[in-house]
Amino acid sequence: MKLKNLVRAAIFTALAIGMGFSLLMVPNIELITVIVFLAGLTLGVWWGALVGGTAEFFFSVLNPFGSGLIFPPLLVSQVVAMIIIGMAGGLLRVVFFRQEFTRKRLILLAGCGLLLTLVFDSMTTLAYPISVGFDFPQTIGIYLSGIGFTLLHQISNAIIFPIIVPKVVKHLA
Repeated sequence: MKLKNLVRAAIFTALAIGMGFSLLMVPNIELITVIVFLAGLTLGVWWGALVGGTAEFFFSVLNPFGSGLIFPPLLVSQVVAMIIIGMAGGLLRVVFFRQEFTRKRLILLAGCGLLLTLVFDSMTTLAYPISVGFDFPQTIGIYLSGIGFTLLHQISNAIIFPIIVPKVVKHLA
């Protein structure tokens, strides 16, 4: 384990947690996802997973609106989803870790932001009905009832990703 990567991972983790709390009062707008994605993009798959899991765990557990410890299935789904996002950043390093971004790459980046947020939102939305034993129609009903809330989250990250990722990567590549 390189000390340099450990320090960078700690910085990304602290930044993700801090930015999570800084935008806590703004519904469906968050920067944790893009920071975790950037950690994976910068440090690789496994470091991205570590940053994603650690940052989401501490953000959720220390959240003043309700600790993730209250409902462990939700906490687990949040952490696992953010691990996936960090790993996706590492896997997509060959595509997005470059100095220049074409229009096509920016659109692809927006799609990644939307898709990764959809994964996170789906996992966290489904954590409750599945863990308490709802049947399939009830689970689908709960999932569909939250679409308006999650759609705004997905669209905001589709906008945030192509704005932030190129600016940060330009200084890191």
